[in-house]
Amino acid sequence: MKKMWSLLFLCLFMLVLVACSGDEGTTNSDSTSNGSDVASEEGQNAAEGGTVKIGVLASLTGALESYGKQTQRGFELGLDYATNGTLEVEGKKIEVVWEDTETKPEVAVQKATKLLEDDGVDFLVGSSSSGDTLAVLPLAEEYEKIMVVEPAVADSITGSEFNPYIFRTGRNSSQDAYAAAAAIAGEGVKIATFAPDYSFGWDGVKAFKTAAEKLGAEVVLEEYADPAATDFTSNIQKIIDAKPDYLFVVWAGANSPWQQISDMKVQEKGIKISTGAPDIIALQLMGPLVGMEGFSVYYHTLPNNEVNTWLVEEHKKRYNNEVPDLFTPGGFSAAVAIVEALKQSGGDADGNTLIPLMEGMSFETPKGTMTFREEDHQALQTMYSIRLETVEGVDYPVPVLIRELSPEETEPPIMNE
Repeated sequence: MKKMWSLLFLCLFMLVLVACSGDEGTTNSDSTSNGSDVASEEGQNAAEGGTVKIGVLASLTGALESYGKQTQRGFELGLDYATNGTLEVEGKKIEVVWEDTETKPEVAVQKATKLLEDDGVDFLVGSSSSGDTLAVLPLAEEYEKIMVVEPAVADSITGSEFNPYIFRTGRNSSQDAYAAAAAIAGEGVKIATFAPDYSFGWDGVKAFKTAAEKLGAEVVLEEYADPAATDFTSNIQKIIDAKPDYLFVVWAGANSPWQQISDMKVQEKGIKISTGAPDIIALQLMGPLVGMEGFSVYYHTLPNNEVNTWLVEEHKKRYNNEVPDLFTPGGFSAAVAIVEALKQSGGDADGNTLIPLMEGMSFETPKGTMTFREEDHQALQTMYSIRLETVEGVDYPVPVLIRELSPEETEPPIMNE
């Protein structure tokens, strides 16, 4: 069993998010059952057609609350879509147990252990942060349960810390990096990077640097900041002093650096800003970056397919005319992947049975067709080259499509060998 990670940190990509304890957040579960009761109940259910239980780990409180809630909404909508509203697959009822990791790796391990031992779940899904996810990966292997990773992006999840029970519908840092580099890198271009000082930031910069240098660019400065910081003055000054052509920013969390980047007139000093277009809350802080070209994982107007149309319309119906946000389609895709896998197995949720069925499996999502790569179980998926533009009636810069980046264009290197 692989060594568990223990990471410190708090925020990530420009939102705000939740901090409860996980024992309160369950859906359709009997969390009072002890391990032996669960085991006997599972045997009975299996004999009768029974129930498939899915345990979802998410930041339902704390620094990444909005990420967790987007995942939650998307997952619930995805189950409805994939089962035509029945919440049944192959004659089995689907039950979901939600647990709040509080964006703390040690809490994530506690909650995952509770899901596996007390609730007897057949699948794990999560989590909102890479730190939480990395801490839980070994449990999936120990208990031989499939874990669908969403939306954590650290390359190491499907790289150095990979185990065969891990499948990721979320994109990884390298997929982000290939999309980002395509937008700005070229022969002789000088680039500085700015990221939070933990696995999300490290992996993001490492992958971007590799992709950018392949295109002939030079990364002249790698600047990292405390992920919980609110004052980035010294970091930004170092970037200004390095005199790059571009500043590429990797960030996640409510404490974004955009206002200080604007206040310190970085762009007026001839340094162009590039980054991934974040969630809507974070986009509201990016007014100074109108005209910026970068990439997007998802914005509700970018994909043009029937699944995304259903998601947008249904999300508006259920949530007071709100549109799905950055991580909503990820939760949706994770749910679809599990249902599709169970269809292929005839409802058998055994991890060892599912692994060969899920390797190479394709399934339809709001971002189009995703495919789990056989070698590392990373979902190959569409990304988007975008420009931030002002759109009438919208109070934040909107990611407008320049072109779709195909799964082949953004396919990351295999890193688990």
